[in-house]
Amino acid sequence: MTATFDQCIDISNSLLRGELSAVETYTQALQKFSRKPEHAILESIRADHRDSVQRLRAHIDDLGVQPDISSGVWGQFAKAVEGFAKVFGHTTTLMALEAGELSGIDDYYCALSDPEVMDDIKDEIRTVLLPRLERHLDSLRVLRAR
Repeated sequence: MTATFDQCIDISNSLLRGELSAVETYTQALQKFSRKPEHAILESIRADHRDSVQRLRAHIDDLGVQPDISSGVWGQFAKAVEGFAKVFGHTTTLMALEAGELSGIDDYYCALSDPEVMDDIKDEIRTVLLPRLERHLDSLRVLRAR
């Protein structure tokens, strides 16, 4: 394998770990909003992150490499949100979710600017993954403003 190929795999797996963490985070947050109108929106966002996991796994599979299966260090973010949800109110939990979406947006922009990331992955980021996170951020801000 070349350094370029290895770097593309590393970046793709990092994005995958971020999406896996997002799924975990929303799963935890949904417990806080189980009987609230926000539940449906948060459930939809979690479903988007699950789909993003599948898309990234498919790209990594196409590279002939086993995709990461856990969120790794990113999973700590999910645990932090769980703690926020138990101790603080809905607004703080929504702010933590916004922070996670912003982090994901930053990660995707970094991947887009990296010349080692393959074009087909960049196309997926531009057309599906990044716009999705931007919509999530808008939805979370609307929920928090209520």
